[in-house]
Amino acid sequence: MATTDAEGGDPLAHPLLVDGFLENRRYQVELADIAEGGHTLVCLPTGLGKTTVSLLVTARRLHDAGGKSLMLAPTKPLVQQHAEFYREALTVPDDEIVVFTGEVRPDDRADLWSDARIVMATPQVVENDLVGNRIDLSAVTHCTFDECHRATGDYAYNYIADRYHADADNPLVTGMSASPGDDEEAILEVCENLGLGDVAVMTEDDADVAEYTHDTSVDWKRIDLPEEVVEIRDAINEVVSDRLGKLKELGVTNKTSPDLSEREIQGMQAELRKLMNNDQSEGYKGMSFLAEIRKLRTAVTYVETQSVESVRRYFERLKEAARSSGASKADQRLVSEPKIRQAIRTAREYDDLHPKFRRTRMLLAETLGIENGERVIVFTESRDTAETLVDFLSNHFSTRKFVGQSDTDGSEGMTQTEQQDTLDRFRAGEFEVLVSTSVAEEGLDVPEVDLVLFYEPVPTAIRAIQRKGRTGRQAEGRVVVLLAEDTRDEAYFWKARNDQKRMKQELQNLKSVAGDLEAQLNQTGLGDYEDAGGEGSPEEGGDGSPAPAETGADRDNGDGGTEADGQAGLDAFAGTDVAAEEDGHSADELDGTVATARADDDGIEIVADQRELDSTIARDLSTREGVETRLETLAVGDYVLSDRVVVERKTVADFLDTLTGGDRSMFEQVGDATRHYARPVVVIEGEDLYGARNVHHKAINGALASLAVDFGASVLRTADEGETADLLEMVAQREQDAGDREVSVHGEKQSKTLAEQQEYVVSSVAEVGPVTARSLLDHFGTVEAVMTANHEDLLEVEGIGDVTAERIRDVVGGDYEP
Repeated sequence: MATTDAEGGDPLAHPLLVDGFLENRRYQVELADIAEGGHTLVCLPTGLGKTTVSLLVTARRLHDAGGKSLMLAPTKPLVQQHAEFYREALTVPDDEIVVFTGEVRPDDRADLWSDARIVMATPQVVENDLVGNRIDLSAVTHCTFDECHRATGDYAYNYIADRYHADADNPLVTGMSASPGDDEEAILEVCENLGLGDVAVMTEDDADVAEYTHDTSVDWKRIDLPEEVVEIRDAINEVVSDRLGKLKELGVTNKTSPDLSEREIQGMQAELRKLMNNDQSEGYKGMSFLAEIRKLRTAVTYVETQSVESVRRYFERLKEAARSSGASKADQRLVSEPKIRQAIRTAREYDDLHPKFRRTRMLLAETLGIENGERVIVFTESRDTAETLVDFLSNHFSTRKFVGQSDTDGSEGMTQTEQQDTLDRFRAGEFEVLVSTSVAEEGLDVPEVDLVLFYEPVPTAIRAIQRKGRTGRQAEGRVVVLLAEDTRDEAYFWKARNDQKRMKQELQNLKSVAGDLEAQLNQTGLGDYEDAGGEGSPEEGGDGSPAPAETGADRDNGDGGTEADGQAGLDAFAGTDVAAEEDGHSADELDGTVATARADDDGIEIVADQRELDSTIARDLSTREGVETRLETLAVGDYVLSDRVVVERKTVADFLDTLTGGDRSMFEQVGDATRHYARPVVVIEGEDLYGARNVHHKAINGALASLAVDFGASVLRTADEGETADLLEMVAQREQDAGDREVSVHGEKQSKTLAEQQEYVVSSVAEVGPVTARSLLDHFGTVEAVMTANHEDLLEVEGIGDVTAERIRDVVGGDYEP
C-alpha cells in the first residue's frame, strides 16, 4: 500500500493499481489515508486529482475488505469518464467495472450489479433501483459521492447516503468537491446529509499542492452596449414597469423600477399567495402579471448579456406558446403588447451581433494565433447563444458545441455518445474551440486549455470555481470574463467575486478548524458513523451503529391506542395480535404497541408506479424495516398493496382541480381501478379540503359520495406524504399478513365502451358528475340532445336544478373568450 512518506513523482504501487500508471503525489496519498480512516469530505481544487484520491481509497478497500465499490456522479458523461479512468488505472477486469445510467435497462442493471466489483452511476438511477429493490448495498465497502456539494434539499445523494449507512455491512463514504459550499453552514449541511464526520482540505497554498498548480489570471473585459440593443432592452423594461404598476395597485409592492432582485419578486409572490389563499381574485390576477414580469426579465437578460439573436428566438418561442391550445393569458398579453412587438421588430431588423461576439473573436485570435495556443473553451449560460457562437466562430476557427442531452425548443441535445466523441476529438486536437453550456463545468476531464472565456459572469462561486478549473493545471492559464456595462452582468460579477473570496476564506478556515468542525458534526449525531472504515464496522447494535430507520410502527399516532386509554381493540385493526402470536408473545406483553413489523422474514411488498417517485412516499417506504418496495409502470393506480387493493393517490389540489373545470381524469382512473381490483382505495392527501379553495362543500361532498357510491371506492384522508406512507404500510400489512394475500399487478387500461365515452363527455361539464351524466343521457338519449337541450328541458331531469342547468347552458352556448 502506498504511504504518505513516498516521494512525489514516483509511480504509485498497490496490488490493484496498474504499474507505473499513477504518479505518486504526496497530497493525494495523504488525503487517501485520511479518507480511508472514516467517512470524509475531501476538498481539493479542480484539476488536482480528487478522482485519484477516491480511486486509491477504493483500491485499498477492495483489497483489504473485499465487497464492491459504488461511485456516484451527477452527469452521464462524468460517470463514463470515471469508468474509463478506473479501467485504465486498476487491475480489476474491465467487465467488473460497470456503468449504470438511464440508458441501461433496469433488469440489466440488476444482473450487472450482482457480478460487478465497481459500479459507476448517476444518483437518480441508483435511487430508482433502491426504491425498486433491484440492488442491495450490503456488500458495498466504499461509496463515493462526486461533486458532493449537490447533497442539499431533495437531491438523490441524500436518500442514497441514508440507505447506504443503514444497509451496508461495512460502510465507508467519501465525498469529493472543489467547492463544497459558500459558507460553513452550507458545508455542514452537505456533511450531515452524507453522514460525513471528517473533513480533509488541501488548498493551492499547501506546499505539496503548490508545485502542481500554476497561476490563473482573471481578466475582466467591460463592453458597452450599442444603441439598438439598449433600445430593445428599454422597450421591454417599460412593460416591466407597467406590470409593476398594476401590482402596486393591488398593494403587493411599492416599486415600479424594473431593476428588481429575485428576493423582491419572491416577496411579491408571497403577498399574492396570501390573497389567493383568501380566494381573492386580485391574487390570481397579480400572479398572471408576475408571470409576465419573470418572462420579461429573462428577455432582458438575453438581450443585455447574450445576444439579440437569443432574445429573438426567445420571443418566437413565446409567440408559439401563445398560439397553442391552453396558452396562458400572460403569454397572450405579452405577445400582443405594443412595446414588445416593437422590441421584436427591432430585434429582427438588427443585422449585427452583440459586441461580445466580436470581442470573443478577437480574444480567440490573440490566443490561438498570436500566442500559438492550441485550445480554448467558451462557456455560456444559454444554448441559443452557444449555437449562435458556434456558427459565428466557425467562420474563423475550428469550433464545436458541447451541450446537454435534453432537447429544447428549436435545439436538439447531444447524446452521451456524441458528448464523449466531442471531448475525445477536442483532446486529440481535431478542433480548437469548444463552446459549452454548464454541462462541462463539473468534473469532466476537459483537456488543459490556454484560455477559458466566460461569455458572461456566473452568479455563484461554486460554478465560477468549476469553470476556472479547466485551465492552469499544467501551465499558467488565463481566464477572461466578458461583462456588459450597466447590465445584470455587473450584479453577477460582484456576487460571484464576493462569494469566491468568502469560499476561499471558508476553506482556509475549514482547514485550520477541521477539528472543531468535526466536533460539530459529531454533536449532530454523525459520530455514529465515524468508526466505520479501515478497521471494519462496529458490532451491530453497538454504540457506533447507525440508528435503524424509523418505521410507521415506531411513530406515535397521536391517539394513544392502549387498553388503559379506553381504546381496547384498536390493536386488532393495527395487526398487533397477528404479529405478536407469530413471535410467540401475547398482545398484552407488547406494552401497548399499536403496530409491529412483520415477524416472518418475507416482510410486506408494495408496488409503486414509477411516476410516484416525484413524491417522497416510495423512498420513505423503502427505508422501513419489513417493507419491500418495487417499481413498475402501472397501467392502473399509483400503488398496489395486494391482489385486490389498488390505491389512487390525489393531493387536495389535484382533487379540487377535478371540481373546478380542471383535469377530470380522476373518475376515469378510479373507474379503471374498479374494473381490475376488488377493493380500490382513493387517498386524498393534504390539509383543509373544505377551505383550500372557494369550492362549495356540497360539491366536495358530492364528489366524495360519487367515488364511494358510484365507483365503490374507499376514500381515505391523510395530512401529508408521511401519513400516506404510514397508511399504505398498514393496509399492505393487513392484506398480506392478516389476509394472507399476495401482491398482484394486473389489468391494462381498457378502451372505454361507447356508453362510457358518452358519460365521460357529459360529466366533464363542471357541476355534472357521472351519476347526473347517466340521468341526462337516459332522459335525452344522446350527447347531442343533452347539449342542445334548453334550460326548461334540463330541469325536467331528476337531479338537475337551476344552478346545474344554467352551468350546462353557459358551457354549451356561451361565447368562447380565451
